[in-house]
Amino acid sequence: MKPKRHSFKNRPWLVASAAIAGFVASPVVVLAFLAARGSDGLWTHLAANVLPVALHDTLILLLGVGVLVSIIGTCTAWLVTTCEFPGRRVLSWALLLPLSVPTYIIAYAYLDILHPIGPVQTALRTALGIDSPRDFRLPDVRSMAGCILLLGFVLYPYVYLTTRAMFQTQAAGLIEAARVLGTRKAALFFRVGLPLAHPAIAVGVSLALMEALNDIGASEFLGVRTLSVSIYTTWVTRSDLPGAAQIALVMLLVVVLLVLAERWARRHRRYAASTKRSHPLKRVPLRGGAAAGAFVVCIVPILVGFVAPAAYLVVESVKRVRFSGVSPAIVQEVVNTVTVSLAATVAVIALGLVVAYAARLGRGEFLSTASVRLASLGYAIPGTVLAIGILPLITGVDAIIDDVFQTFLDVPSRLWILGSGTGLVIAYTARFLAISVGGIEAGFTRVPASLDDASRTLGKSAGSTLSRVHLPLIRPAVAAAALLVFVDIMKELPVTLLLRPLNFETLATHLYGEAARGTYEEAAIAALMIVAAGIIPVAILGRADRNT
Repeated sequence: MKPKRHSFKNRPWLVASAAIAGFVASPVVVLAFLAARGSDGLWTHLAANVLPVALHDTLILLLGVGVLVSIIGTCTAWLVTTCEFPGRRVLSWALLLPLSVPTYIIAYAYLDILHPIGPVQTALRTALGIDSPRDFRLPDVRSMAGCILLLGFVLYPYVYLTTRAMFQTQAAGLIEAARVLGTRKAALFFRVGLPLAHPAIAVGVSLALMEALNDIGASEFLGVRTLSVSIYTTWVTRSDLPGAAQIALVMLLVVVLLVLAERWARRHRRYAASTKRSHPLKRVPLRGGAAAGAFVVCIVPILVGFVAPAAYLVVESVKRVRFSGVSPAIVQEVVNTVTVSLAATVAVIALGLVVAYAARLGRGEFLSTASVRLASLGYAIPGTVLAIGILPLITGVDAIIDDVFQTFLDVPSRLWILGSGTGLVIAYTARFLAISVGGIEAGFTRVPASLDDASRTLGKSAGSTLSRVHLPLIRPAVAAAALLVFVDIMKELPVTLLLRPLNFETLATHLYGEAARGTYEEAAIAALMIVAAGIIPVAILGRADRNT
């Protein structure tokens, strides 16, 4: 008789998973409660003076970025998948490199690169024989158009990844059939490839827009007053937490609308790839002007989104080191960054393992399914929104701990959680739990269910089965998830800015502070370190992609 997989002994795992999911969802509940406590007339003031500008700028930014990432990501994915031209193999993975550059770093870099007395405009004036910046200057990058362009050239890989995967799998057979029927190249793209790629484009665009919505550094540096920037200034500059919570609720509504729009765009569009296709999509060789054009289309996003800012950071870092060496403050910021990132990564992986394993044990049960979905909610919530929702929870627990320590141990009052950096770890855990749950679940799918049944037949508990059977088999998936989580935490700016302890600087907050003061050369080393860390997962993706 086949052993029953869902027994009472599995209940503790399901309850623990539900508790973790509740922890991730709790900031949304707290956010609504906090916003409801706003003072009389506050919402009227926000609706009249803050929200119109913030909503207008946010929607224009999202629209512009959405259009740009769709064009760049889809066109480059089509070219490297269906065409053969010089450099295609290298470009196919190099197009992922902008993923390693956080949005606030590209804004930081281009503010200096395109400054009126920066290298680009200086070189142009020299070539034209013009001495004064007053006589010739390019349009200011501090503008909505500048913000859209820079974010678009950094975030397009989200569309590139999903769309290319679609072209290589589901669309491949239909593309080949259309070629056999004599469909021309342009018609092949617009009438076959593009319609088939709509679901993948929708997914990629939604991910890119989530990142644009979460951005706070680039928008502020470039003078675009988005909802994220408004939340930050309302909370930090004006010390108005209820007002910030009310703006955050509006921002959360935008997130919900983005998710609904993505699902609407994918409605009734489901395709199944043939399992009988044993050969990859045959690429059409390009020669002459066509090959040169394809190369240019693919190389420009790499140059703008990665090469130029990375080269700038290297040059500025070398100048800084030669001038004054490495600042001791940078060393401490590296220690702070690595410490909180490692602590949060351990927490994220441990909790993600519980949620993913509970979903395996309770496959098909409502509690396990709902827990996985709620546990993944944090990644869809912008960092500024999550920080506002989680702050009252942390300060409430802090107050309880402080009362106990003062009453029984006569210890001076302090913020035990928020002041020690533990609050950051808690917020990171809620924000990035979805990455570990998704990665570990993918690892579990490769483990046959028969191994679970065999272990139970031998009398092993669920915990013993996890430690002795599953963990050795899913170790690569766990390691990959841990790497992605660690790098994402290193790059996270909004949560770190809003919840860090006093006098606690990470590489991201150091860069933000220096850029806000206009001392760009001081932050080049910190920015270069963040980009170098971000290259690691991109390199792994590129390595896995080289066989295509």
